[in-house]
Amino acid sequence: MKKFKLFTNVLNEQFWLNDMLAQGYTCTSVNPFGVYTFKKTNIKKVMRLDYQDYMSKEKYDEYVAIHEDFGWEHVYGSRFGSMHYWQKEEDGRDEMFSDQTSRVAFYKRLSNYSFTCAMMSFMYTIVLFNGPSFIRLFNPKVSYLTEGLWEKEGTAFWSTFLFETPFAMLRFLSPWIFIIAFLFFLYSYSQYNKKKKELT
Repeated sequence: MKKFKLFTNVLNEQFWLNDMLAQGYTCTSVNPFGVYTFKKTNIKKVMRLDYQDYMSKEKYDEYVAIHEDFGWEHVYGSRFGSMHYWQKEEDGRDEMFSDQTSRVAFYKRLSNYSFTCAMMSFMYTIVLFNGPSFIRLFNPKVSYLTEGLWEKEGTAFWSTFLFETPFAMLRFLSPWIFIIAFLFFLYSYSQYNKKKKELT
């Protein structure tokens, strides 16, 4: 079974994955585009997420080996700065970060991750949607590129208008998607910082 879902908050994503486990579906793979693959299971499991910056091959192998020694299965994640998905059978030792120091470090990594994603979304909006493109944020008509469209009448207008509308909506909505992503990542950043401060 495959599901498509996008998250800007890692804790919400982790909650959803564990809710799927509670329903009897274990995650077998994740891809960067928000597609999760599940299969049915009768084994009670838990899933935990962790973010790691770029690691050398040696450090990455050590990172994976340490967690596997404690029974964690590495579902997804790379050494080139990514989210890591870990899964294991419930055994009463289900937290990856059980002491204050490791929890603070965890939220610090999540804060840095969300801030980076927020800035990337913001810069992408500024670079690609400046000048005339920026006007599309507030004037959907600018997204229609057919010359003389608004001077057409009757059937000629409606046939051209309906044909171009899907493309115009893509042009109009694209910058808004990045702006909304920026706001959500910024909100997650503040939430992680708040949790980090509560622990210190």
